[in-house]
Amino acid sequence: MKGGLLLLLMCFVCVRHGFSRTDPQDVYALKALSNQWKNTPPNWRHSDDPCGDQWDGVSCTYSRVKELKLFSMGIEGSLSGDIQNLTELTHLDLSFNKKLGGPLPPSIGNLKQLQTLRLINCNFGGRIPDEVGNLLNLTTLSLNSNNFTGRIPGSLGRLSNLNWLDLADNQLNGSLPTSSNGASGLDQLVNNLHFHLNLNQLSGPIPSDLFRSNMQVIHMLLDHNNFSEEIPESIGLAQSLKVLRLDVNSLRGSIPSSINNLTSLNVLNLGNNKLTGPMPNLTGMAALNYLNLSNNLFDPSEAPAWLLDVQNLTTLIIESGNLHGEVPQTLFSLPHLQEVRLNDNAFNGTLNMGSNISLQLEMVNFQNNNFASVTLSSNYNNTIILVGNPVCNNRYLQETKFCRQEQDSPSYSPEVNCSHPYEGPITCRAPSFSDQSINTSQLEERISTVLHAFPVSHSLQNHSFDVNAYLVVELKICHQSAKFFTRNETLQWFDLSTQNLDLPLMYGPCVFNPRPYTFHKNVSLAWIIGTAVGCAAAVFIIAGLGFYALRQKKQAKTAINLNNPFASWGSTGEDAGDAPHIKLARCFSLDELRKFTDGFSVDNEIGSGGYGKVYKGMLSDGQMVAIKRSQKGSMQGGLEFKTEIEMLSRVHHKNLVELVGFCFEKGERTLVYEYISNGTLTKNLSGRSHVKLDWKQRLNIALDSARGLAYLHELAKPPIIHRDVKSTNILLDDNLSAKVADFGLSTLILDSDHGHVSTNVKGTLGYLDPEYFMTQQLTTKSDVYSFGVVMLELITARLPIEKGKYIVREVKMAMDKNDKEYYGLRDIIDPAILNAGSLIGFQRFVELALQCLEDASEDRPTMNDIVKEIEVLSKDNRLEANSISASSSATYFGNARGASEQPYDEMPISSEVNSGVYGSDNYLLSQ
Repeated sequence: MKGGLLLLLMCFVCVRHGFSRTDPQDVYALKALSNQWKNTPPNWRHSDDPCGDQWDGVSCTYSRVKELKLFSMGIEGSLSGDIQNLTELTHLDLSFNKKLGGPLPPSIGNLKQLQTLRLINCNFGGRIPDEVGNLLNLTTLSLNSNNFTGRIPGSLGRLSNLNWLDLADNQLNGSLPTSSNGASGLDQLVNNLHFHLNLNQLSGPIPSDLFRSNMQVIHMLLDHNNFSEEIPESIGLAQSLKVLRLDVNSLRGSIPSSINNLTSLNVLNLGNNKLTGPMPNLTGMAALNYLNLSNNLFDPSEAPAWLLDVQNLTTLIIESGNLHGEVPQTLFSLPHLQEVRLNDNAFNGTLNMGSNISLQLEMVNFQNNNFASVTLSSNYNNTIILVGNPVCNNRYLQETKFCRQEQDSPSYSPEVNCSHPYEGPITCRAPSFSDQSINTSQLEERISTVLHAFPVSHSLQNHSFDVNAYLVVELKICHQSAKFFTRNETLQWFDLSTQNLDLPLMYGPCVFNPRPYTFHKNVSLAWIIGTAVGCAAAVFIIAGLGFYALRQKKQAKTAINLNNPFASWGSTGEDAGDAPHIKLARCFSLDELRKFTDGFSVDNEIGSGGYGKVYKGMLSDGQMVAIKRSQKGSMQGGLEFKTEIEMLSRVHHKNLVELVGFCFEKGERTLVYEYISNGTLTKNLSGRSHVKLDWKQRLNIALDSARGLAYLHELAKPPIIHRDVKSTNILLDDNLSAKVADFGLSTLILDSDHGHVSTNVKGTLGYLDPEYFMTQQLTTKSDVYSFGVVMLELITARLPIEKGKYIVREVKMAMDKNDKEYYGLRDIIDPAILNAGSLIGFQRFVELALQCLEDASEDRPTMNDIVKEIEVLSKDNRLEANSISASSSATYFGNARGASEQPYDEMPISSEVNSGVYGSDNYLLSQ
């Protein structure tokens, strides 16, 4: 008895795990993480299948966890070293969980596929592990606003793909690491756009070898540290810089003249240092918007004349700048000027702003200067602060607004109210402006654009600049259709950072820091189940009665349609009622087909497949045709057969096989096509035909096939998804022009709003779109994926699955961007083209194929895009072998190695294909 119970338990466990869509290794890793945490999402506790049951914050591709995003979930605890077992993880974001902390486990360096690591505003501490430098695919590293200590590891210099490095607001100390004596350093990050190292305790000189002429940096934020010595002359090499903040340090000496080379600079803040010498001459820095040179030890001087040439200046701040003399009134005429803060200087005489004052000017602060008089203009009614000037000793002016400090912080969008808002500050760390009322409008616009798709309302309130000169704006978001937000909604809707908001550079790096949110606790599971069962029972009883009545009515009509699905077409084959446009599709009798094929003789048989057999025949007018005859017992019904004929009759294109006619008689379901003499692409690539395809012919075949599919997707009305694109369904005529065949699995896209069809998975193994396999949502991009496999066949002359190896994975793993001629594919290129001369356009063709084979459908091109690309390759005979777009190459190589698991990975499936001229066995895959 006990043995039987044990066996039953084992069977239950096997069945349970057998149906799980999540790799057991990933299940183990997530369970280990959750054991270290409090306040994990509730559905983590009620399931053992993160991918299949769609755990909050978990995104999967096939059976592997690809993304873990749990920002602002109130999670408490530490990060377990078991995170290393999520070996396919590409994005990890645990930001804004302020009670999630402890050391960052060194094992995180084993996540070789990781592209994004965001742990913003948590409570992590200790040293940043050297092993982070092993994450070679990393593009974003955001560890800001934690408690990390110690030095910045030089191993970060190995992260050559990094474009966002944010270690701000920690307790990091020591000097900046640069490469020397074989060690790695930050100077090696020449492709990195963002160096955010501010608000730490970093010290020593700013290394002169940190800056290189080939670096792409746009944001260099080193403010609020303890850097000393002089600003290095080499800073002028970083000519791509947009924002440079070195304020609040202990920098000494003169400002190097090479800073004038930074002609793209928008923000320059050198305030609150110990800089000496003359006020720098910034002539030529025409792009400058924000300039702060305050609180240094510059030599006494008058207002610099070059200020009048900086026509794009919005904010001028030189507090305690040792300036004297009169202020030129033309300063206030700069067209974009918003704020002038020249307080605590020694300006004297009369303050005269002139009459041509910038319409954007909001505030002028001359507090604590020596102005004895002021000439006011009727054109300016905004803020002027003159407190601490002799002019305010005049009893008539003492009570005016000019002699009082007053600043308003207005709101720029109507306030919204709700009982449970999702709210918090948006902080921008390097704004190049100071007029909040004008410039926060773009922030409002971008947030509105991002949130427009969701049922929410929002407001921006309480704009201000904090002590660090950061712009802080309060964002409040209210749900319009519910009282509370769900965890999933906050994770998907409110990742509002610089990258997602696509903000203009004028804001600098921004991030939304939501406050902890109290999610609504669901009612008990038992109550839900009880209520659901009761309601379902009532619904089923009512629906059952209605269904029974409708069924009786439909059965008679269905019987008629099954017996004669073509009855509504009329007797002539012409348009009538529901008939499609089939004036070119002839209805043949079975006797006619027997006559055309010598009684379906073996001598006339030219192919066979899962559908049946294909025969060559000759019509009475001498036209050669291919007759596709279904086998007896075919699962295809009359209505399905009618649908297929309707679909085939709609399309007419030179790169699609033409339907000549059909037969539906005495159980026969037969299609009559035009005869294509040179057979399938599979046959012609295999070496089993007399045709030897050179590289140019293969390009033309790809182009013809792409044109046929593009017609189906974009010109057919309604659009058609082929659903079974493969080399055996591409036929070659006498001129080796390609025609796409076999629409037996095709599907119409009748719902243009969604652009996809939800259907059981069908197709041919090796060509099947993995996203379609997982979601059962068929789109035109599913055909694009299959076409990408065909493109690899044209290169390699190999079947998609051959000797247990999957061609897509083999190509991706062999890719080597250092091989400028063959991309590392020399060993798998078909020798017939490898040894026949230059492969013009080969690299771009490979790249295009791999773009078609991206895991996510939105990353794939359309068939029309593919046609345009191949047209260029086939026509441009001057194309050099290495003429590949560097940008698109980088995009591909970032994703190629360690490609995602496919639904047919490591499956022991025969790769043999019965490649008759007009058909092949289809290995249909269904869930």
